[in-house]
Amino acid sequence: MAQKLIRRLGRELCGEFCNEWVHALGRASQSILSLALVLCCLAAAPALAQAAGTGPAAVAAPTRAPAVRYICGGDPLLARTENGAVDAVAIPNTSAGTPPGAFVVLEWRGISLQLPRTNNAGPPSYTDGRWWWSLENPDQPRFRLRRGAIEDFPCSREP
Repeated sequence: MAQKLIRRLGRELCGEFCNEWVHALGRASQSILSLALVLCCLAAAPALAQAAGTGPAAVAAPTRAPAVRYICGGDPLLARTENGAVDAVAIPNTSAGTPPGAFVVLEWRGISLQLPRTNNAGPPSYTDGRWWWSLENPDQPRFRLRRGAIEDFPCSREP
């Protein structure tokens, strides 16, 4: 009975490649058949994952969000948000398409800042504890630097 079940599972899970192994070992002990089934399934797993659309070849490289141009503190600033790979997109506090683990890259005055998304409620905001970028109004985001006192850099989206 167990051998029939193992043969059937071998045919269903692994196809012809594994089926030949299972038949060749048909009279062997149950432990050898079980081991052969496991090995067959492990050998077939990458192909099965790819066929199901979940394998490495099926997963597309993350797309980059288009950069948005602003003028902040009188100088051009380029902002690009990325969802990152830290957390799943299905987390309940996803806001404006940015899950926890998302970050923004700001290029401004010859520096490049990568600020992680905060878990604050409301519109997305990003900070590293020193720099702050907030999109309450995407046309006029809030950009701040904390150096003892808070320094504000007024921003407006370029047309």
